[in-house]
Amino acid sequence: MTEKPTLDAWQAAAAKEVKGRDLTWQTPEGIAVKPLYTAADVEGIDPGLPGFAPFTRGVRASMYAGRPWTIRQYAGFSTAEASNAFYRRNLAAGQKGLSVAFDLATHRGYDSDHPRVTGDVGKAGVAIDTIDDMKILFDGIPLDKMSVSMTMNGAVIPILAFFIVAGEEQGVPQALLDGTIQNDILKEFMVRNTYIYPPAPSMRIISDIIAYTSTHMPKFNSISISGYHMQEAGATQLQELAFTIADGREYAKAAMASGLDLDAFAGRLSFFFAIGMNFFMEVAKLRAARKLWHRVMTDLGAKDERSKMLRTHCQTSGVSLTEQDPYNNVIRTTVEAMAAMLGGTQSLHTNALDEAIALPTDFSARIARNTQIVLQEETGMTKVVDPLGGSYYIEALTEELVDKAWEIIQRVEAEGGMAQAVAAGWPKAMIEEASAGRAARVDKGEDVIVGVNKYKLAEQDPIDILDVDNVAVRESQIARIARSKAGRDEAKCTAALDALREGARGTTNVLALAVECARQRATLGEISSAMEDVFGRYDTVPTPVSGIYGGAHEFDAAWQGLKEGVVSLETRNGRKPRMLVAKMGQDGHDRGANLVSSAFGDLGFDVVPGPLFQTPSEAAKLAIESDVDVVGASSLAAGHKTLIPELIGHLREAGRGDIKVIAGGVIPAQDYQVLRDAGVQGIFGPGTNLVEAAGEVLRLLGHNMPPVEEVSE
Repeated sequence: MTEKPTLDAWQAAAAKEVKGRDLTWQTPEGIAVKPLYTAADVEGIDPGLPGFAPFTRGVRASMYAGRPWTIRQYAGFSTAEASNAFYRRNLAAGQKGLSVAFDLATHRGYDSDHPRVTGDVGKAGVAIDTIDDMKILFDGIPLDKMSVSMTMNGAVIPILAFFIVAGEEQGVPQALLDGTIQNDILKEFMVRNTYIYPPAPSMRIISDIIAYTSTHMPKFNSISISGYHMQEAGATQLQELAFTIADGREYAKAAMASGLDLDAFAGRLSFFFAIGMNFFMEVAKLRAARKLWHRVMTDLGAKDERSKMLRTHCQTSGVSLTEQDPYNNVIRTTVEAMAAMLGGTQSLHTNALDEAIALPTDFSARIARNTQIVLQEETGMTKVVDPLGGSYYIEALTEELVDKAWEIIQRVEAEGGMAQAVAAGWPKAMIEEASAGRAARVDKGEDVIVGVNKYKLAEQDPIDILDVDNVAVRESQIARIARSKAGRDEAKCTAALDALREGARGTTNVLALAVECARQRATLGEISSAMEDVFGRYDTVPTPVSGIYGGAHEFDAAWQGLKEGVVSLETRNGRKPRMLVAKMGQDGHDRGANLVSSAFGDLGFDVVPGPLFQTPSEAAKLAIESDVDVVGASSLAAGHKTLIPELIGHLREAGRGDIKVIAGGVIPAQDYQVLRDAGVQGIFGPGTNLVEAAGEVLRLLGHNMPPVEEVSE
């Protein structure tokens, strides 16, 4: 009889095969992943059964064997008419639920005719200014039969009011409306930045929405607590997990403090997670999230087991998509979709291959949707409940994530809760440090991205992209606003807005008051402005981290050469080279801008991190007042063809055409010539190596240094 091999025997055999090299992998979360897991690693761990507390293995006993997850593609662009046609095509082709993307002007509570949003209207989502827009958006889509998810946080009150009234005017009572509103403002203050009001009134708005929907909309999820945007901003999966659960705890406590019974609303709370390329970590993260939420809700006093179930939507990662060799993105999205499925998501959005550079075309959206259909219909993966349950590795990893996330959650509670932590800024700082560390590893080639820093194509093949005519969309929206205002009873509209203003000063439910404003044809901007008159508008200036990116490159010859170049320019000019990192328009995603600020600051540049949401004229004024040498304009929401030429025009009009302007971010190659013709002197698209970009900027500023590749050699 052959003797059973021991663990020692395996270790000896493995060491011999790899010549003694340590195969343990240290993850960004600080978890040491061993090359082999055995029964000893899961001793004492009981994952339970699907459908039973603590729901580690899934919230339903049958999971996908009984019913697959919902295919819920997130989409919206241009006008309500264009988005409605897109929705109808997708629903006819197998999509099961709607998820609405709004443009940035809408997110920030501005009507399309507001001067601050000239470059934003219709570009990164659908423009919604009036109840008429909302009715057109769902024309022919029965709201008593279709589940609708809406990603909205800042202008959540007017958007939800419009949705309710659109249902009424379809003949659908509020009690039959089914879906989810994101309504997660804490993560906006932490990473995404599409807020409007300060934290305190923003939390009051959330409580009012939970109270209203609990009473009038029993099928509707009043909040989707989102970790997705944390991971997109650079958070590790551990940080995303811990801060998302901590946010959920804060919202539950806020609703309870306003007098609501926990079990009356907790069953309608839902979650939203990103799914990136760390496959097994993502599977374990969703399992750990369910276990942690059960613990949190038990601690808060929930009695109903439904209150303790974490139900989640997931979306494959946007930040993992690449502009370079973009068809690799189909593979990435498939892998991520499988991780979401094996982790037990309730619904899923799969990103399209071209979303690193633009909104998806019909061609790419069909591939993204069919990725899910193929997984459901062809692979047999839905036949078994929790197929990875019992895996030594998965169970051990799940438990480690639970323990490490709980440490962070306890720190949050010890320091006064998540609202206090967000105000103190340490969660945001943790995420930005993780983001800078990740960027440095990618730029050094330590984290491989196929087609970007390894196996690169000699030439990139162009792909078709969706290009929204921002000017035409804005003109059509302005005309619709005018028609809506002309057809309403102005006295009744004014009275409804005045009542909302007074309710905001007092304690009346602001959503109930906004619903009446929507019935009287008040615009989104008017409803938002009425509350802003009372609550104020919140603004922040980014504070980039230092030492993380530069520390990772400390011993690189290329990096040292760049630092010497900065010193040389300082010696020649009598001061350090100075850069304004500008964020124009209403896009609050500042990961790229913060990375640039961090990297150039570590090199020795004087960096002026511009405030979010500037207009081109404000950015030009700040550039001149700060006496910068170069402006780096960060664009992630397709406003670059409007905003950056305006910036250059203002600089020239002020006699400062000598200030160089470079552009970076999500900029399709097809737009490069337009920007160059406008005077842009350097363009750095998605996946740009920041070390190489810094070399180009130094050459623009007149330092005659060799390309980074030559220094590296």
